[in-house]
Order: sequence, then C-alpha cells, then structure tokens
Amino acid sequence: MPFSISVVLQVVMALGLLNVWLVRTGSATPYRGGDARSLKEEFAAYGLPDFFFYLVGLLKVGSAIMLIAGIWIDGLVLPAAALVAVLMVGALVMHIKVKDPAIKSLPAFLMLVMSVSLLVLELI
Repeated sequence: MPFSISVVLQVVMALGLLNVWLVRTGSATPYRGGDARSLKEEFAAYGLPDFFFYLVGLLKVGSAIMLIAGIWIDGLVLPAAALVAVLMVGALVMHIKVKDPAIKSLPAFLMLVMSVSLLVLELI
C-alpha cells in the first residue's frame, strides 16, 4: 500500500463517516440540523421519513467500508467517493432547507471537498 494523498483522503473520509454513523449517532453536536440532538432527530428536522435515515446510514457506512477496502482493491474508491459527494450535496441542501447557520454545514462541505478531491485524484 503506497502512501498517497488519495489514501489519506480515503482513511479520513471513512473514519469520519463511521464516527458519525456508528459512534456519535445518538450524540448532540453543534453541527446537527435544526434543533436536533441526535442523527435520527436531524432527519426528522429535515422532514425526511424514518426509512431515509436508515437508507442514508447504510449508504454512508457502505461507502466508508468501500473507501477503506479501496486501499487494497481497485475499483471501489471511485463509486464510493462519487456516492459520498452526492450524499453531501443532499446534506447541504437539507441544511439550507431548514435555514441552518452556515457553520452547521461545515462538516458536509468539508466532506464534499474531500470526496470531489478524491474523485479528481482517481480520475487523473
């Protein structure tokens, strides 16, 4: 496994996604949308149905696993990074929808920047 900016981005993104979805799901953070104190409450604040919480969680945890596995298995990083980029655009739209202050969008924005950067690095 050669050290590269791509590998660093993969690990940082994957650990960030896993932290939010497996470790801090029930924790209040300054970045939760609306007045939510948990990730599930955040989805409710956006007006999304319960199944969407589980679907997005599955997609994000799956993407994180693919990003880690992509260090050794070719072909996994591009679709995982693309999916994360799409999900982060959706997260930003939800923050705008509930009129959150810009600071609450910072993690989604940074994850979007990292996923687009990873896409560019994978494509060149």
